[in-house]
Amino acid sequence: MTEKTLQEKMFLAAGDEKLFEQAKTYALQYMHGIYERRVFPEAQALAGLSQFDEDLPQNAQDGAEVLRQLHQYGSPATVATTAGRYFGMVTGSAYPPVLAVKWLADVWDQLAALTVTSPVTSKLEAVCEKWLLELFGLPSTCRAGFVSGTSMATFCGLAAARYHLLTRAGWDVNAQGLFGAPPFRVVVGAEAHSTVFKALTLLGLGKDRVELVPVDEQGRMDATRLPELDANTLLILQAGNVNSGSFDPLREIISRARAAGAWVHVDGAFGLWAAVSPQYQHLTDGFQDADSWSVDGHKTLNTPYDSGIVICKHPEDLVAALQISGSYILYGEQRDGMLYTPEMSRRNRAVELWATLKVLGREGIVNLVEGLCAHTQDFAAQMRARGFNIKNEVVFNQALVACDSPEQCSAMQQFLQQSGECWCGTARWRDTPVIRFSVCSWATTAADIERAVQAFVQAREACR
Repeated sequence: MTEKTLQEKMFLAAGDEKLFEQAKTYALQYMHGIYERRVFPEAQALAGLSQFDEDLPQNAQDGAEVLRQLHQYGSPATVATTAGRYFGMVTGSAYPPVLAVKWLADVWDQLAALTVTSPVTSKLEAVCEKWLLELFGLPSTCRAGFVSGTSMATFCGLAAARYHLLTRAGWDVNAQGLFGAPPFRVVVGAEAHSTVFKALTLLGLGKDRVELVPVDEQGRMDATRLPELDANTLLILQAGNVNSGSFDPLREIISRARAAGAWVHVDGAFGLWAAVSPQYQHLTDGFQDADSWSVDGHKTLNTPYDSGIVICKHPEDLVAALQISGSYILYGEQRDGMLYTPEMSRRNRAVELWATLKVLGREGIVNLVEGLCAHTQDFAAQMRARGFNIKNEVVFNQALVACDSPEQCSAMQQFLQQSGECWCGTARWRDTPVIRFSVCSWATTAADIERAVQAFVQAREACR
């Protein structure tokens, strides 16, 4: 096929509204049926994935047929994460109005690096930053970077800390690297999320050389066992334990860190949103005094996937740690988003974050957070009433269900998944296998909680 023929074919397809109507029809069919369908696909749907096992086509394919194949065999093999009975991986859903915005933004296909590559993205990032700082009660001088998830947000926050601490010691890590660099301490709780240790590894700080602080029975850092801090220390705290949902005693520990001159980063992937709720903001008391924070939009806030946020109180350190240069890079007077992220080529993910914040408003965000927590409390109460052992103090949106044996725990989780009634993950809590129940979706209703509890009852009877 010649280049001209290919261009003609693609331009014709792009202008054919029937393709987009076809995609819209399939998407609406999926969304209308998602709330009552199985959460995990049935065996027939999984077997249907073999339809994608084919050789790379030699010639261009018809767009309508590509869509048909994807919907016929792909849609049934998805996990219903956007419905109300998915309780795994601390993952939220997405609001239909925001999905509509995402469709439009995908058509824009903007490069979100600079103002000159996408003025609208620059503006919406600036607005999101302002709104987020207001919601969290953080200084207006902070800056936010919009990245893929909390893993990368944590990486960015710790990169800023590394730059700051080494610069203070007279070492330019950007120019001189880490070979021969003066050491600094990294202090972190023993129950820190694995992405924290991943970020430390990527930054060359080593996960095995950190000072681990013991935690209490709920996974909270034990402030009485915190080592003496100094100005040569990076301290990493947690707002929301991934298993128990517990929060480190932020005010007590951060006040000690401030007095010592240490840099404090708070990993608040899903838990930082407690700060916007009058009912739950006590859990994050004192977090505003930290230096950097990482948080996810696609968890508690329920944006579509790919919506991590790093916030830093010291923009000059964040920019210095992440900025790149080149004669072709045209920085401007307005916000250039790539200054606050490791990525240059990235999509305009802030559009969906902006739409979610605008659709919900402050009141809607508060109601969302408090509703998720209320459903979790309801689940725990119903489970206890039926003789189940809830292992954690349910302080936010996480509940841990213990079983009679490790074998029963594994069997129950598989039964739940295969039943299609709900989806839950597993974890180890104090060396005990547990089923982890995370309520993160706006779509979850009281009826969904009742169905999930009944599914647990059925799973217990089937696995005894």
